[in-house]
Amino acid sequence: MTRSILVTGGARGIGKGIAKAFLQKGDHVLIADLGGITSWKYSLSKSSDLTETVDELSSLGSIKAIGLDVTDYDSCIAATEHLVEDTGSLDVLVNNAGIVDSGPIDSFSESNWDRVFDVNVKGIYNMIRAALPYLRKSQDPAIVNTASIAGKRGSANMSCYCASKFAVVGLTQSLAQEFASSGIRVNAVCPGIVGTAMWFDHLMANQGEERFNSAMQQRIPLQQPQTVEDIGEAVVYLATAKNVTGISMNVAGGLDMH
Repeated sequence: MTRSILVTGGARGIGKGIAKAFLQKGDHVLIADLGGITSWKYSLSKSSDLTETVDELSSLGSIKAIGLDVTDYDSCIAATEHLVEDTGSLDVLVNNAGIVDSGPIDSFSESNWDRVFDVNVKGIYNMIRAALPYLRKSQDPAIVNTASIAGKRGSANMSCYCASKFAVVGLTQSLAQEFASSGIRVNAVCPGIVGTAMWFDHLMANQGEERFNSAMQQRIPLQQPQTVEDIGEAVVYLATAKNVTGISMNVAGGLDMH
């Protein structure tokens, strides 16, 4: 059965990998992202990224794009309505939009703390409230949230990001319980280390891909960073597994084990 998928933060990186995986499965995909309306510690997506991703992936199937700010509830409603008007349904919501900041707690600005939580946590709250009426009508509904291994293990100077992703794991478990009677499965994917803008432009800024890969070879048991394709494959599984809900699945090459 062809389903309609909404992927937030879908213009590039992990979101783009998720969109590609669903297209390869034959689903309709709407990618939604900022389109360059907000500045941050590193470059966020631009409207051109949305356009380029649609152009690149259109040969794989039905994909469209829309501007979205997950911190704005009206924007979330507009995105969900856009998909439903186009395809007739919203079957899978992938809450992938997220940002990172790092630094010691005593010098971490309140505004940056609030912004990380607004995007990473409240953004999921907003999107789920907007999507829920349509998910309840779906014959095969699912929600997949992008958490992180940072949502299972704290790290020095990463308190804000880790706390936000711990919140995503808790939110996933709570909503899995809450929505089970409606048949809506809720799971999270926990990426390990993926070479996206978060790493190249912030966490390991100016160190280059070669040094990044070398560091990951030393750090990760399977000796390689994760790819956006790895995460996309996992998200498709979580969105299609009929009897799986409330889990937060690591895709981390053994970096974090349970």
